[in-house]
Amino acid sequence: MPNSALLFDLDGTVVDSIELIVRAAEHAFDGRDGPRPTREEWVALIGTPLAPMLRRWAHDEDDVKFLWDRYRAYQVEHHDRLVAPYPGVVDLIRRLHDRGHPMAIVSSKVEAGIRRSLDYIGVTDCFGALIGIEATEKHKPEPEPVLLALERLGVTATHAWFIGDSPHDIHAGRAAGVRTIGVVTGPYDRATLASAKPTHLVESLMEIEPLV
Repeated sequence: MPNSALLFDLDGTVVDSIELIVRAAEHAFDGRDGPRPTREEWVALIGTPLAPMLRRWAHDEDDVKFLWDRYRAYQVEHHDRLVAPYPGVVDLIRRLHDRGHPMAIVSSKVEAGIRRSLDYIGVTDCFGALIGIEATEKHKPEPEPVLLALERLGVTATHAWFIGDSPHDIHAGRAAGVRTIGVVTGPYDRATLASAKPTHLVESLMEIEPLV
């Protein structure tokens, strides 16, 4: 039997980028009249597409674009300062790749953003598919991004895992028919992840090795 395919979320799973995400949102809304999210409200939406997140507090579509541009500009400028791989993750990804696991990233950020983070930590070559927000019409927690990753890797759902730090990841994986692992390294606590009913729940990405 071939090695199982491993699909990973990016932010909060492979890289610690939650502070960048929160600060980018704070920057986007700073100095603007009108409603803005609290930190808790923003964190609760991490893992879903950016535009609908912004739209909850935007006046109109022009305001969404204004907020989007400010958010992206902050992320580009401060990415390398506020993003880092979780301890041991780079070596783990290389081991899994060397053992022949087909691997993909399934993220709600644009593919260029995925590639920048993977280039920064030096593991881009380990992934056979990068599924960003522009790749599908529907997004996590819907199954489409996971199904597209399976298609691009040429594997079936029964031989795949989706590993992520948010309930949105777990719901998407379950809906796509893959096994799931919730990792308690992002902004969601253990109880929140457990409520999404992952196949396994771990405290660190380093714990997935014997499971997959």
